[in-house]
Amino acid sequence: MRSKPIFVVSITFATCALLSPRFAFARNPENSPSTDPGVSSVAAQREAARMVPAQAILENEIDARKMQPGQQFRATMSEAVRLKNGPELPRDTVLVGTIATDQMHAGGTSTLALRFSKAELRDGKVVPIEADIMGVAPPPDGGTWGYDEGAASLEPWNGETLRIDERGTLSGIDFHGSIASTNSGVFVSTKKDNMKLQRGSQLSLAIAARGASGGA
Repeated sequence: MRSKPIFVVSITFATCALLSPRFAFARNPENSPSTDPGVSSVAAQREAARMVPAQAILENEIDARKMQPGQQFRATMSEAVRLKNGPELPRDTVLVGTIATDQMHAGGTSTLALRFSKAELRDGKVVPIEADIMGVAPPPDGGTWGYDEGAASLEPWNGETLRIDERGTLSGIDFHGSIASTNSGVFVSTKKDNMKLQRGSQLSLAIAARGASGGA
């Protein structure tokens, strides 16, 4: 089982936090809900060293009212990525994940956890992966499916940040992501009916071949 990270912020990312209210929510592990209790910073840093930045967009809408744990979702990579100790994943590679958790808690809070597990290349090859979501943004073109490179608004993972907690990352939805977490990312909403990720939503990822060791 993968370990829980301790929060690390680069100087560049900290500067962005000061400039953008979107990043103002709890970049402090003491005030942030944990996505995977009991983690060490050493394990998180070791995991981060195995990973490279990637960007993808959701192929299908994820609606908590219609999807159940175990159901698959898909995202398409918007650019080619060379995995460390793994193959190149070309642009348009499909990343496949599952709904890990979809539940209501006391007080009306709804939690949706996602977990990526494999990459499907156009030639039919399947690559087992681990991918942590380190940023989320609405579709760049207002919700229509398709990737417009000029319209993309999500910054890639900087290779150093180990944890991200954002209030209102999507309309009415908070997001929590961390390197080395069991889940790729956790979304929290106070309204069950509002737990929905639009088709075409942008994802900034930290990705690695599953089981690959660190190194270039």
